[in-house]
Amino acid sequence: MSQPIDSTFSNIPRRFRKQAEQVALKPSEHPNVITPANIEWQTDDMGNQVPISGKFGDAYFSHADGLAESRHVFLNGNQLPERLATLAPYQCFTIAELGFGTGLNFIAVWYLWQKLRAAQRHLHTARLHVISTELHPIPLPDLTQILRLWAQRAPELAKLIEPLLANYPPLIAGCHRLNFISDNLTLDIWLGDATHSLSKLNKNPTDQPTPHIDAWFLDGFAPACNESLWADSVFAQVQRLSQIDTTVATYSCAGIVKRSLQDIGFEVKKITGFGRKREMLTATMTNAAIASDKLPTRPQTEPQKAVTRPTHSAVIGAGVAGLMTAWALANRGIKVTLLDKDAPLSGASGNPRALLAPKMTPIHHVDEHLHTISYLYTSRFYRYLNEQAAIRHAPLILEPTGALEMLVKSNVSIDEIADYPNAMATTLSANQAKTTTGLNTIDLAENLYLPKSGLVNPQALKNEILRHPLITFKALVVTQIDETADNVRINGYIDTANNGQDNDVKNNRDNKKTDIIIETTEADNVIICAAYEGRKLDSRIAHCRTIRGQLSWFSPTIKQLAELPKIPLKYSGYCSPFIAQLGDARLNNMIEGQAQFLLGASFIDADTDTRIRLEENQQNRNKLIADIPELEGILPSDTDNWQARAGIRTQTIDYHPLVGLLTGSQRIWTLSAMGAKGYAIAPLCAETLVDIMLGTFPPLSANMVAKISPNRARVHTLRQ
Repeated sequence: MSQPIDSTFSNIPRRFRKQAEQVALKPSEHPNVITPANIEWQTDDMGNQVPISGKFGDAYFSHADGLAESRHVFLNGNQLPERLATLAPYQCFTIAELGFGTGLNFIAVWYLWQKLRAAQRHLHTARLHVISTELHPIPLPDLTQILRLWAQRAPELAKLIEPLLANYPPLIAGCHRLNFISDNLTLDIWLGDATHSLSKLNKNPTDQPTPHIDAWFLDGFAPACNESLWADSVFAQVQRLSQIDTTVATYSCAGIVKRSLQDIGFEVKKITGFGRKREMLTATMTNAAIASDKLPTRPQTEPQKAVTRPTHSAVIGAGVAGLMTAWALANRGIKVTLLDKDAPLSGASGNPRALLAPKMTPIHHVDEHLHTISYLYTSRFYRYLNEQAAIRHAPLILEPTGALEMLVKSNVSIDEIADYPNAMATTLSANQAKTTTGLNTIDLAENLYLPKSGLVNPQALKNEILRHPLITFKALVVTQIDETADNVRINGYIDTANNGQDNDVKNNRDNKKTDIIIETTEADNVIICAAYEGRKLDSRIAHCRTIRGQLSWFSPTIKQLAELPKIPLKYSGYCSPFIAQLGDARLNNMIEGQAQFLLGASFIDADTDTRIRLEENQQNRNKLIADIPELEGILPSDTDNWQARAGIRTQTIDYHPLVGLLTGSQRIWTLSAMGAKGYAIAPLCAETLVDIMLGTFPPLSANMVAKISPNRARVHTLRQ
């Protein structure tokens, strides 16, 4: 539950408090369309080309040596070599930067972090979290030119520059999380106005670990060029997000910067600057309450007993929500026991393929649109898993196919699509659309082409997740969860005839003798990811809609395959060709290596029966023919021999998932109600849940965290 405005800003001086409250209360008054930077070039002291902001007329880094400047001003100015070297195991250190610019400060920090971790084993489990804001981000072609020049000047940075460029987000507003997993490093780039971005950083209620910034890089263009990044509203957020011993470093010695830092509780020092700058500022927060101009003292409530960092978590439910939660926990060094009464992906998440494609929204809503921000994060995450799978020559988790949305059911118009970067969404000409899809007669003049979309292979994803050494799967029918002051106890039983086996083994279980083994599992906390069945385990989980969906597929002939759509299509349903990969037959009936064509899915409200219905195969065919009539003579007319799988989508009344700690609990969490978007939104929702659990800043705004809270009032108004 988000904190009231007056509580959130209660310790900010009156001079800054009004502006901070206005920013938090009226975010919708500010446009969310990103204007990219306009790059110009000058020659520095060494004859090298230096990028200049065409808007502000200021250099992105020193004409003397930009990398040396980053290290002197921001790394040494915040004592990062010493502070990072002394982090405790599993400790997270958070840096906030105002002005991402060329990314050179981030790369300098990353290089330092790599060197420290290589030299000191105790840092192998510590984490570094960098949060950076940027109103006018540099377009990728310009950034590539700038950073590859640095790779020539400082070859040791080349191995960092390429992955940063590969993960650089499209220039749309909101938070873009980039995880560099092998280095325990997270970069959150918040695109948009700095004040608004900082105001969105979520600080947990007092009964949970509260995140804070450890070090600030104030690296905007000079106050004389860009006053907005040095405004009172920005310093109000710096104060809100800092604590005692938080440090600041900036190249600027402007009086307004010094006075503003002092007014929000920082002790300021002038030290030797870099290059032509004789002086720079460093500062340390010494008085979070602000002795001067302090607000009236508020009564202090006794804090609840702090929950220590979990070392072992139990996750109930091994669908996509449970798998993503288990991975997010394990990636933070937490041992996970993953529990399910059946095999992983035996429920709604076990379809042969899932289409990863965004649910588009008008761009002025995009920074608060969970589907879009999640889709971008998930695309990067699945590409990382692809790289890991490729090392073992395993099937891809995400097959990059692109997808075409026919705008049958869409929230955006052609004009609104034009506002998005082409790398994320665009419109093809009618001829291009026909060539890309293989369709001939249908009018495709209005379309939405999604070049980064693709097909998710659930079986390959499951295999990659369960390879994590900290994740253990156990087949357990959970009957009860008991929370104590020290842990949670999960009671249940093991059905030895089932034992969590995949379909090819389970089909023979009727010939086996059933033995029931009672078992109790203990953990520091539990995350319930059991979809609509989660409410049976804890009544505090909101009642949700249950929507049956049956997906159909068949093996086309060579002639049919040549005439069917070439890429995934979104209409009132979705369809796609694919080739069955190694392991697919363990979940669904198909022959590995054989071409398949899938289509669907049905939509039956308030139905939890998962038995296959032949009439729904026909319904799936009819839906496709209604939207694309030219496929009438291509699709087989007899659908009785088609294969199918039925699952139950779980959906809240407001369509947002349930993510967070259950009310009145300290150890029982939930991540569920993904609807039909689990493969797109579960990875980022899992990141958010674990961030809140561990007291670090999540990649979603405080407003969005409140919208997905399992305790929000709206979802509990539905008749229980």
